Amino acid sequence: MGLRIPPALVLLVFSGLMYVLDRFLPFGEFDFFGRKTLSMVLCGLGILVILIAVGQFLASKTTVDPLSPEKARKLVTNGIYVFTRNPMYLGMLLFLLAFGLWLGNAFNTLLAAGFVSYMNHFQIQNEEKALEEVFGKEYRMYSKITRRWF
Repeated sequence: MGLRIPPALVLLVFSGLMYVLDRFLPFGEFDFFGRKTLSMVLCGLGILVILIAVGQFLASKTTVDPLSPEKARKLVTNGIYVFTRNPMYLGMLLFLLAFGLWLGNAFNTLLAAGFVSYMNHFQIQNEEKALEEVFGKEYRMYSKITRRWF
């Protein structure tokens, strides 16, 4: 199944890289009125999206373990999953964008884009293959009508 790194650890690594980039890159700094407030709103939104998504998985009695998608017993396609197939990863992306905004370095957006690329290649593609094996046509139909991120 490819790399088996927990997405929460990937989030921490990218957050660390953002912090290092902010501290050692001598340019790219920015500021504007309300930057920190907007950052807190994005962070709160990211946490809310993750909590809603996890809550839906738990209510459906299916696994939330991203390293074992083949253990899924139900394909959750309602609620927040109508808008995105990966709301937990979307929440993590919102957190990274919030953190980059809080730090105030424009180049952190490149690291957020790197997070999306990494998750698509090493995590989501593997999950999608496993879900297609478990749910077949039902998953293929769902993936045609619901976007991967938003």
